[in-house]
Amino acid sequence: MRTREQYIERLGKMNRNLYCNGEKIDRLDERQQPAINVMALTFDAAWDPESKDLCTATSHLTGQTINRFNHIHQNKEDLHKKQDMTRFLCNKVGQCIQRCMGVDAANAINAVSFEAQKSPKAKTAYYDNWLKWLERFQTEDLVASCAQTDVKGERLKRPAEQADPDMYVHVVEERSDGIIVRGSKVHISEASISDEILVVPNRALKKGEEAYAVCFAVPSDYEGVKQVVHIHNTRKREHYQKGIEVGYTDSYVIFDDCFVPWERVFLCGETVHGGIAALLFALFHRHSYSGCKPAMLDYVIGLAALAAEINGIEKTPHVREMLSKLIMTGELGYAAGYTASDLAKPEVYMPGVGNVPYGPGSYIPHSIYANVGRCLTGEAVFHEQEILCNIAGGLPATFPFEKDLANPETKALLEKYLNRNPKIPVEEQIKFWLNFIDFGLSASAGSMLYGAYHGGGSPIMEQIAITSQYDIESKKDIVREIAGMKPRQGKK
Repeated sequence: MRTREQYIERLGKMNRNLYCNGEKIDRLDERQQPAINVMALTFDAAWDPESKDLCTATSHLTGQTINRFNHIHQNKEDLHKKQDMTRFLCNKVGQCIQRCMGVDAANAINAVSFEAQKSPKAKTAYYDNWLKWLERFQTEDLVASCAQTDVKGERLKRPAEQADPDMYVHVVEERSDGIIVRGSKVHISEASISDEILVVPNRALKKGEEAYAVCFAVPSDYEGVKQVVHIHNTRKREHYQKGIEVGYTDSYVIFDDCFVPWERVFLCGETVHGGIAALLFALFHRHSYSGCKPAMLDYVIGLAALAAEINGIEKTPHVREMLSKLIMTGELGYAAGYTASDLAKPEVYMPGVGNVPYGPGSYIPHSIYANVGRCLTGEAVFHEQEILCNIAGGLPATFPFEKDLANPETKALLEKYLNRNPKIPVEEQIKFWLNFIDFGLSASAGSMLYGAYHGGGSPIMEQIAITSQYDIESKKDIVREIAGMKPRQGKK
């Protein structure tokens, strides 16, 4: 396993293919440091005796100890530990821990490549290719991002119906030594600070859309790949230092006639498996949300409770009611994810068929509960901000700038008039409100809210998954029997 220093050292040696705000930057650009700080914690935790058991696993390929973010889930306990690891690490930073996309994509491709290789028309040994890539991924302790979301162009048209076929990443040429791909994947979290990019389809596919059914991996600084990066940081502090400087990045990852050798291709043209790859990455990622979103609720609860204490209203009934709503949302999301882990099997849901065995035996979380947990917590993010706004009042919106707080001409006066609770030192109150503003009123906060709502699939996507997979007819049968109605035709 690598250390944070080795991870950062490798970033510094990568090719420059990042573009940000009109500049070409390298990966150790000062603006990327807050995001790197967060990712580096995933390496620290794997070496820390207090968290090592939670944050490491035993590779099913080599028997070596590896970072859990590079592990393929072999049983229910692996899924439980991934969820708890995610919550534990997110609590260190008060935001996404950034590394879950790679493990979620890896587990999806592990199952899909296994099944796709069985096809007599398979264009390469998909699963064999995957296992070679996976062993290196684990042994070298690499960071992977997942590129799934396509530009989509005209939203009501399918990939093959687009006026511009590049609106979805697709294969434009198959050669004896590999494939050429073109298109763009967007909103790709932490691609700018990852070692590798795993590419999976964005949606269910049908006949005539074979070119879009493609899974592969390329280095994130690979020739033919450009990244246009949006960096999300809060204001730097000079006088009231934070416990940790955190941030995150997203990229438009553009494949500009990018050549991918066959040994890095894990699916190419199998539309059924392409659709399942899209479904499985979303499913694994929604399961990860059952760790990260409860952690974010932990942070929101802390912000709300401290704001109430500083404002002297922590014992009022309406504040307790609002805190209870936050607690219920977080713990119900966690419970749904825990249940999804506990009911996990090496199975996938096939429309019209039901759950069927899928993949080489690795465990897949229960779809209904993973989607319930993600939908419940995703829909709540703007209401959480409403609660914070309600408890905090208007102070954060007009809070003085840090330099005014430190200016000798205004410092004492501002401390006098900002002091709301004589039991808490005013400097501590100031640090709290600056942090509160970072979370709720900064440019970074706005991006975070949109990401928390849509990431892993917008709530409507979870609702579709839930209603299409849930056995609603059996619930009608309960009513029919109690009401004395005739059983439905075809009921067994």
